Amino acid sequence: MLTALDEAAVGRWSRTAVDALRAARGRLDELNVFPVPDGDTGTNLLLTAQAAAEAAEPGEDTGTGDPESVWTRWARGAVLGARGNSGAILAQLLRGLADELAGAGAVDGSTFARALRRAAGTAYEAVAEPTEGTFLTVARSAAEAAGAAVDQGRAALAEVVRAAADGARRALHGTTDQLAALRDAGVVDAGGAGWCVVLDALVTTVTGTEPDRPPLARRPQRPHRHDAGPGVQRPGADPGSEVQFLLADSSDTAVERLRTELGWLGDCLVVVGVDTPTGREWNVHVHVHDVGAAIEAGIRAGRPHQIAVTALAPVRLPAAVAGVRATLALVPDGPAAEGLAELFGGEGVQVLVVQLPQDRDDTAAADAVQDAVAQAVLASGAADVVVLPDDPLLVGPVSRAAAAVRGEGRDVAVVPTRSPVQGLAAVAVADPGRRFADDVISMTEAASATRWAEVVLADTEALTSAGRCHPGDALGVVEGDVVVIGGAQLTVTCDLLDRLLAGGGELVTLLGGRLAEAAAAHLAARHPTVEVSVHPLGQGARPLLIGVE
Repeated sequence: MLTALDEAAVGRWSRTAVDALRAARGRLDELNVFPVPDGDTGTNLLLTAQAAAEAAEPGEDTGTGDPESVWTRWARGAVLGARGNSGAILAQLLRGLADELAGAGAVDGSTFARALRRAAGTAYEAVAEPTEGTFLTVARSAAEAAGAAVDQGRAALAEVVRAAADGARRALHGTTDQLAALRDAGVVDAGGAGWCVVLDALVTTVTGTEPDRPPLARRPQRPHRHDAGPGVQRPGADPGSEVQFLLADSSDTAVERLRTELGWLGDCLVVVGVDTPTGREWNVHVHVHDVGAAIEAGIRAGRPHQIAVTALAPVRLPAAVAGVRATLALVPDGPAAEGLAELFGGEGVQVLVVQLPQDRDDTAAADAVQDAVAQAVLASGAADVVVLPDDPLLVGPVSRAAAAVRGEGRDVAVVPTRSPVQGLAAVAVADPGRRFADDVISMTEAASATRWAEVVLADTEALTSAGRCHPGDALGVVEGDVVVIGGAQLTVTCDLLDRLLAGGGELVTLLGGRLAEAAAAHLAARHPTVEVSVHPLGQGARPLLIGVE
């Protein structure tokens, strides 16, 4: 029986919480009906807790002679690794605990009760529109129960953590009657249930005995699919997309402006900030219909990175039920990322924005992509997942991630697309009604039948297969090989298109800015029988992406 939480005990709590959330993940996903019934609350809480626990492991000396507090590392890992609405709130709770307890030494019952109250308060502040009957209610009730125990003279650590866990459970059971969506579905709040799991893990850490709790009740089975309550979105409804990113190089003033902008654009807004060795960063989460506007708001506020866009398609069945399928497309971070993310998101595809490796020897970037893809696949809540790398340098890391995640019971297939135009071709023929293996074959055939090319600007002098290029030259590239070099982008583009169509083609897809519009005009004049599809992306490092089918 512990009388105080020291560094080692906090580390054990973090690892115990991960194990407990892993065991509860499927049930928590199944309970998820609010704010969006996308069936991923348990998965998001687990991924957030895993990132936090990894960061909480003993750290290196900070240079001042003292290592960082475990509370600081745990909170920072949670904020930087938070996934989804529930993960962002969990991260804010841990950050609130860290604000009170980092550097406090061994933590007794009274101190911990005070920290829980502060954590619950900061969680309410992080959520733009707090709603009762949710994760927030459960967190506040746990803090109030812990405080009441201290006020009644039961201030020993074990008594305080038991009171907090019991208070959270009581509040959890009350959430069903506080929110219409929960009442109609006959469930408790999934995020609040997750916090109960985390607090029970604390009780286990402090007392050495796991609390005896009845299992979380499953969602009642309804006789007909059309009987789902109003809290569950029906097919045809457009719930929009979840946008989440980390924000660096910003300020408190800019973040407040961002909160206001995103509050107008969407809902489920959670913004959590944390100090890092390189400066303060914020984890920003919001549900919107205009993905591009949300990312633009982030750009105005600072430097958004690790951008993830997920279509909020309603999920009626538990994530483990076979037949629930998702497609994940990778988009390289950069000026064109916003347009590509919006383009794929509009097709119902989940999007992961990643930092593109510099070359095949850039193992650090490749490993980061591999980890991000594995987490995104798990967070999708789908049993069957198709992943589209959309760049030659991403095919390897994506394939390794898929192999790793298959051990988690997911059927993951990689369609080896090497350009976004091949990814779009694969998405165009996807049919969830087909057997998964057949659908993957169809998508692969469509991608491989799409010749891909691009017009880029040379940034260095180099010897290419088409001759020597100089900085600023326009390069026409076909499937990785330079075939045209020139001083004018439009001239190179027209020459490249003529060469591509000399081998035949019925449909040309153009992704870009003004150059795409000029290319479409050239095709209309020189190749009038060819169908042309133009998608604006804005100007970026790649002035034009081309697909020919």
